[in-house]
Formats: sequence, structure tokens, C-alpha cells
Amino acid sequence: MAASPRKALRARTDSAAETIISFLPPPSWIEPCIPTLVAKPPKGDRWLHEVKWDGYRVCVVIAACRATVRTRRGHDWTDRFKPIAAAAAELFCRNAIIDGEAVVLDAQGRASFSALQADLAGGGKRAVLYAFDCLFLDGRDLRGLPLSERREALEQLIGRPKSGAILFSEEFEGDGAEFFKIASAHELEGIISKRADLPYRSGRSQDWLKVKCVQSDTFLIIGYQPDGRGGIANLKLAIEENGALRYAGPVGTGFSDATMRMLRRVLDPLAQNRSAVPSLKVKGAVWARPELHAVIAYRDFTTAGELRHASFKGLRDDE
Repeated sequence: MAASPRKALRARTDSAAETIISFLPPPSWIEPCIPTLVAKPPKGDRWLHEVKWDGYRVCVVIAACRATVRTRRGHDWTDRFKPIAAAAAELFCRNAIIDGEAVVLDAQGRASFSALQADLAGGGKRAVLYAFDCLFLDGRDLRGLPLSERREALEQLIGRPKSGAILFSEEFEGDGAEFFKIASAHELEGIISKRADLPYRSGRSQDWLKVKCVQSDTFLIIGYQPDGRGGIANLKLAIEENGALRYAGPVGTGFSDATMRMLRRVLDPLAQNRSAVPSLKVKGAVWARPELHAVIAYRDFTTAGELRHASFKGLRDDE
């Protein structure tokens, strides 16, 4: 039986509307969903678990046959991640926003923040994107959909490739505690647990949780101790608490000669006469304005609030 003229008109109208929608551009940036740090993985079958990648959180915006890579603060880092942007521009879509982590893998297949920084200093040729969410696709805002459906859209868009500049961040649907044991055994950074049934919400929330296998965090550099040979014996670190800076101790490992030269080059122009933590006085220290963020791996804190077994991993410049 032939369709009625009214139904035929409605079908043509819907098709035209779909075409118009698919050409609507995505927003230039979406504030990312930030996971909350917890002590252990959540229980229950409503969660998807993924590897916590040790890199830079980025969103890739595809529009008008061009891809832009933006940091979690919205800075345009396309020039730093040219292979990722080039691969994204080749995806079969009119427009999209992909949420993920830009990383460099070491010889054991683990994401290495220090390797990523070295790669960026050399032109960013080895960085790959581990994509884990799709927020916008062909004119449609997907943020209101459950995570499980957004990941289905992501898989349809990029597949699950074994190589290339854009990879699919695999999920684990079983027991979160078991997955955490596996991640710890492989000396990974940690895991991220996400509610599979919830929409995407920007900002920090309990929808996404992170559990770290190795403690690491970002600290402000407030100065350094010269080593007498033009290098650095250790960095002086601080953390912001209740609107003020608290001394978090020194870090004296994790530097190569090239890293020490780089740190002197960026710290010396920030020199000031006194410590940014007023009560802190260290003989011979060179103090600096607290503008640089260092990623530090550590075991825990002492009773005095200083880092134990701290190691420098690199500078963050996406803050």
C-alpha cells in the first residue's frame, strides 16, 4: 500500500531536518567530566572500568573537515598533537567531539608522562589518543545519553583499532576490585570507574571515580636548591589548601641533565626574594613565584605533611 501524501511529505521533511542537523557545528570546547579520587573501586554492575592513562586530557573537535585538539582548560594544542588531529580529520563524520587522553607509550605498553613530555619537545610525533567518550556526533549532542550508548557511538565512529593515532580505550565490565589488581600488577597509573547508565556531566562529580595504583599529583614549584654545579639538587614544592600554600617538601630524583637545564631555564626568570610559603626558610634556596606545576609520583606523606619517596615526572603546562 503506497504511503499517503502527508506521510511522504513528513518523511521528506524529517530527512531534510536530519541533513540540516548533521551540518550544525559542535561547540568549540566542552568542559570535561572530572573523576573524583577514592580509596577503592566501587561495587556493583552499573560501572564500567578503564585504565587511568598517564597523559594530557584532551577533547578533539571535528568540524568543517578540520580537527582541533583542546586541553581540559580549552587551550588549542592542535600544533602539539598534529598526528592525532590529522587522524581525527580523516574519520567518517561531518562533525564530532571526542573525549580522551593523549599519551605516549613506553616499551612495556604503559603510558609514560615523562615520555610524552620528551615527545612534545621533539615535535609530538609519537603521541596517540586513547578515546573513551563521544559527546557530539553529526549535529547531535550526545551528552544526555547514558555512557554505554555514547561509547557505542564512539566505537561506530573509530572502531577498535590495534594501532594508529586514535585508539579505543577498552572497558572492563566485571568486578572493579579485580580490575584494580590487574592494573596494579602491571604497574599502571590506576583505573577510572564510570557509571554506565548516566549522562555526561561537566565538572567534578561522583559519576566518574579514580583509584590510583601509584600515588601522583600536581604540586606548585616554589623554588629549588642549587647543586653547586649549575644544576638542581632538589625542587621545593607546595600545595594549595584552604586558599593558602602549604609546604609539601622537596623532590630530588627523576631529573636528567637535560631536565635540570630545562628547569633552570624556566625557573630562573621567576626568581623572587622570599618563599611563597611565608614560614619556610631554607639556607641557600632560590625561591620562585609559584607559577609552574610539577607532576610528582610519591608513596605517601609524612606526619609533618611532606612527601615520602617523591620523584619528578614532568611539568604540566595545560593548567
